[in-house]
Amino acid sequence: MDIKGSVALVTGANRGIGRAFARALIEHGASKVYAGVRDPAAVADRDVTALRLDVTKPEEALEAATVADDVTIVINNAGIGGTGTSLWEGPFDGARQAMEVNYFGTWAVSRAFAPVLAHNGGGALVNMLSLASWVGRPRFPGYAAAKAAQWSLTDALRQALREQGTLVVGVHAGFVDTDLSAWVDAPKISAADVAEQTMQALAHDRSEVLVDEETRQTKAALSQPLDPEPGSSSTA
Repeated sequence: MDIKGSVALVTGANRGIGRAFARALIEHGASKVYAGVRDPAAVADRDVTALRLDVTKPEEALEAATVADDVTIVINNAGIGGTGTSLWEGPFDGARQAMEVNYFGTWAVSRAFAPVLAHNGGGALVNMLSLASWVGRPRFPGYAAAKAAQWSLTDALRQALREQGTLVVGVHAGFVDTDLSAWVDAPKISAADVAEQTMQALAHDRSEVLVDEETRQTKAALSQPLDPEPGSSSTA
């Protein structure tokens, strides 16, 4: 699809990957970018239009779709890490919150904006997923489970929205250099790189973005046995 002249909504666009998405859209010629955030006052970028949107409140998603009825690209970026829930002990609160934001929040926004995209010619729906969509993570099981659910939802949306001509794009990445991954000492890709690769996928009508080498290796390993033979390697 042609990004130039498009109108986009990016959830969680006040910082991190969301802000990078908004900047990339503007740089590629989008005529308007809505920043869907819980607190519009938190949006410092004057090139975007702040829009109140708490993705965990379906009624706010519907209200946002009424206001932003000119949207042709929706990027579901809002997400949290689900911290505070370990595999073996402690409350499940963090994991439940991760599911509410990453999974149900994506579902609510997609449900609210699907008719808008249809009315405006189909457009595109982009979901910011993760390498963790494909592998369990004992250190952050709630986040990984929410991202796995979000990946399943993305595939369902892709099938359901095909008839109305909506391109559905899943973006998978390992650790990205944002506040969300500040706690881990590991190689990280920049938010700007994630955003630019996503813009290229939109421009060339590609339904999946595998941002870094670790993500590409992880997806390739999905076809391997769950219990590799001794001495063999698997990124999954």
